[in-house]
Amino acid sequence: QLQASGGGLVQAGGSLRLSCVASGRTFSHYAWGWFRQVPGKERQSVAAISYNGAGIYYADSVKGRFTISRDNAKNAVYLQMNSLKPEDTAVYYCGAATSTVKAMNVGADYWGQGTLVTVSS
Repeated sequence: QLQASGGGLVQAGGSLRLSCVASGRTFSHYAWGWFRQVPGKERQSVAAISYNGAGIYYADSVKGRFTISRDNAKNAVYLQMNSLKPEDTAVYYCGAATSTVKAMNVGADYWGQGTLVTVSS
């Protein structure tokens, strides 16, 4: 089970930190991804990190503003979001995938529930 948290309402330019903690099994050998979805649109990959943290991917729209990290000891992944924009408003999901490439392509073997991020202008 993956439990995502940290969403909320923030003004443009503000920051939020999303967390996703896993329970029931270890995901130290899985890649992690963060994804987001706006109602009526397809889910998109935001960031992905390889099982050992050596490989990291960001969508162009969030490069330089978002930072993904993981803590295998805590079975968790995080997404630090800075300089938030209204267009970042979405439901954010975490997911664990068997490869970083899979996570980069909106694929996951395990999904967390979403957490809503709303950025006001």
